[in-house]
Amino acid sequence: MPDIFDIVADATRRDILRVLHDASEATESGEVSVSQIVAGLELSQPTVSKHLKVLRGAGLVVVREEGQHRFYRIDVAPLEEIEDWLMPLVGGDFDIADIDVSAVVAGLKDETKGFAEQMGKVFADTSHRVSNVVDRVRPKRKR
Repeated sequence: MPDIFDIVADATRRDILRVLHDASEATESGEVSVSQIVAGLELSQPTVSKHLKVLRGAGLVVVREEGQHRFYRIDVAPLEEIEDWLMPLVGGDFDIADIDVSAVVAGLKDETKGFAEQMGKVFADTSHRVSNVVDRVRPKRKR
């Protein structure tokens, strides 16, 4: 089974999951047809089908066939496993100092390491830029 983090790392797949999640709350069946997903996300049918196949393989969606039509609904069980893993890390008792960063980094794939490095640089740069803007617009205090 593919790593679920790799699956949900794709923005298009997250968009599809969001559409299916919204349908699960808005409709009794919780199902959405492929054509509804295509129309809602303004993507091509082959693109949506390709991503649905990946999501289906990861157990994140369930399909019901009716003639030539396919109706999908989200299966949140795999996402709940991620939540169970994440919550202790982001909960109130979480302390970043408790994480062995070298062990985490050693467990990442090269592609993921590169992505994480890029994101860290983007966050650092953005934080620096925001600080500079705030410093420029903040009224000077008189002594």
